[in-house]
Amino acid sequence: SLLRLPEVRISDNGPYECHVGIYDRATREKVVLASGNVFLNVMAPPTSISVLAADTPAPFSRYQAQNFTLVCVVSGGKPAPLVYFKRDGEPIEATPLPEPPAGAGSWAPRNLLHRDLDDTKVPKSLAAEGGVGGGQPPVTADPPRGLAAERGAVTETIPETVVSREFPRWVHVAEPIYYFRHTHAPISDGTVEARATLTWTLNPQIDNEALFSCEVKHPALSMPMQSEVTLVAPKGPKITMTPTRARVGDTVRILVQGFQNEVFPEPLFTWTRVGSRLLDGSTEHDGKELVLERVPAELNGSMYRCTAQNPLGSTDTHTRLIVFENPNIPRGTEDSNGSLTGHCGFRLVLALTLTVILELT
Repeated sequence: SLLRLPEVRISDNGPYECHVGIYDRATREKVVLASGNVFLNVMAPPTSISVLAADTPAPFSRYQAQNFTLVCVVSGGKPAPLVYFKRDGEPIEATPLPEPPAGAGSWAPRNLLHRDLDDTKVPKSLAAEGGVGGGQPPVTADPPRGLAAERGAVTETIPETVVSREFPRWVHVAEPIYYFRHTHAPISDGTVEARATLTWTLNPQIDNEALFSCEVKHPALSMPMQSEVTLVAPKGPKITMTPTRARVGDTVRILVQGFQNEVFPEPLFTWTRVGSRLLDGSTEHDGKELVLERVPAELNGSMYRCTAQNPLGSTDTHTRLIVFENPNIPRGTEDSNGSLTGHCGFRLVLALTLTVILELT
């Protein structure tokens, strides 16, 4: 007797039994004389792998060293794959992080390193900050190979004019310390989803344009799968304005459509009006798009600045709004908000006058 499975699937995983017996015609029952079983363990290679930044876009301080986390998500594998990270093609030796506490939805380590600037814009030393944050695993006397503790870290004093428009140039005398956590969860089809996180203190001076890759080893794969990203600060935002020829009363949309380079992690966008407030009275607006509703003639020639920034750096660009006269709107009929109050007011007065005349007659 032979059982043939032409196309093995994950659902075929499990025990199989073979029974040998006879049929007793007298009792009309099957009598089992012997049986055997075997367990079929079906392996499946991962179907997808991706690397993304955790919690982006997220607010950050340009005057403080940032903790940064890469997340590698691997789906469709059985059994759970082995996941690890590389930087510029070299494997990263990382300190394992503990499992997240029960019931914690989005658990993340506390600050692994904190440096800030005082009122004089001179970076404080690591010793003055009290060392490493409380959420970090205790550092042993003999740290893992390649993970030298940052003792006596040195920071660079930079001029006030540089601090006001650029990110601090943190100088590390030791290589970064990486922290790694790996978890996996079962999926309804019998496979698992593996998640690996890599956390370290981001340094714009050495991490900008660094290539990070997540690789996966699995018994069903002949060679590792991988997905890679390059950390890059934004450069040269490209801005479009619609309509290209704005007229009084139009709604103008100014949108960031891209950059001269691929940006990772995703940047934050801030809009300001040079020398004045925005049309709605606010000092700034967040988001990729700035909407100016019913633009008045007074905005002609106004300049708008878009600042794009991520923890690796920032850049900005400007655009000027040119407002043309609208032939459908008589000159001087719009108010400060661009609404057509003059013409409507004239119609209202004329209607009231006719009503009074009719009542008198």
